[in-house]
Amino acid sequence: MQVVVLADGVAGSREALDEAWPGWLAPGAIVIAADGGARHAAGLGLSIDRWVGDGDSLGEAGVAELVAAGIPVDLVRPDKDESDTELAVRAALDRSPSSIVIVGALGGPRLDHALANLTLLSMPELAAVDVRLVGVDARVRSLGAPGSDSGPRTVELSGRIGDLVTLLPIGGDATGVTTDGLAYPLRDEPLLEGLTRGLSNRRSSPVARVTLRSGRLLVVETPATL
Repeated sequence: MQVVVLADGVAGSREALDEAWPGWLAPGAIVIAADGGARHAAGLGLSIDRWVGDGDSLGEAGVAELVAAGIPVDLVRPDKDESDTELAVRAALDRSPSSIVIVGALGGPRLDHALANLTLLSMPELAAVDVRLVGVDARVRSLGAPGSDSGPRTVELSGRIGDLVTLLPIGGDATGVTTDGLAYPLRDEPLLEGLTRGLSNRRSSPVARVTLRSGRLLVVETPATL
């Protein structure tokens, strides 16, 4: 079961998302909006199943419209310790999803919010969930859990030949990195934190694979059309 989280960054149009990442939206997905992310729903052809936030972006009138439409609303105090997007992700976890797609998490006027959204991929609670940040110009996921030495982990990256694939180590060095279906292969090699060796690889097969023996990787895909 997929949960879509609508964050309050740049989302893009439904047509552009469908073109960039065919199949990004699963049939019957549950939609949780994080504050001003509710504004994306209509343009994406989605119906909101739940809304969470402090209302500072959507405003009182916007929250009232949701209530009038019968949408469950979780209104929290503004002096909180979590971002609205984190609260929405936690609400998504309450549904025991197999996958979470976060739209509107990248871009926009607040770089700090975009960076904070990327750090959500490190939440320990998400270790067993397929989580992707999806925008028109990027699809981002994490491979490997913090502090995990559970053995090799593999992710499959389906998409167009020619799309860019960047592998960035986070939280330390990534070791035992092996790739298939990428133009510049790695064979049980390290990627060192703070260095850029994993930048701008290119998909050479409709399905590429990345295997990691230890550490964590941020996997960023970029459409070749950009």
